[in-house]
Amino acid sequence: METPRLTVRPLCADDDKRVGEIFADRLVRRWLPVAQDEIEEFDGHAWCTELAVERRDSGAGDHYGIVRREDERLVGCLWTKNTDWLTRSTEVAIAVAADARGYGVAPEAVDVLALSLLLEHRFQRIELRVAPGNLGSRRVAEKAGFTYEGLLRNAGSLASGRVDLESWSLLPSDIR
Repeated sequence: METPRLTVRPLCADDDKRVGEIFADRLVRRWLPVAQDEIEEFDGHAWCTELAVERRDSGAGDHYGIVRREDERLVGCLWTKNTDWLTRSTEVAIAVAADARGYGVAPEAVDVLALSLLLEHRFQRIELRVAPGNLGSRRVAEKAGFTYEGLLRNAGSLASGRVDLESWSLLPSDIR
């Protein structure tokens, strides 16, 4: 998938070092839905290879890289999870490198992935779940055209513990 500035593509083994750098960033780690010890033991190679293949082969989701076209630099990661093929719904999550934040990379990448899922793969619902206080992810949801649906109480967990999650969605009717 491409935009004038970005390519969104499946991750490959050669992306492992840069993915590790992105997930090592303090701000990214703050909002990841995993325990602190899991973050510290993050394996970029496994994320780009066997974990991506496992998620893809099971149909549960996929892992993508966000590549800036001007210099071919990997500037972020997108992943789909909790994919339900019966209802054609999935959840999208994103992490952007510190040096690429503030340039509209995240909403542009989420937008192109969501449009591909809705239009090419006939998904009926794309979700973003955002921990209250994560203003960057909230702005991504808004800029990518997602609609705020409400608060899911005690629905997620971060390294800091259990949290509520804001539910945002994009439906085919939202883009027509």
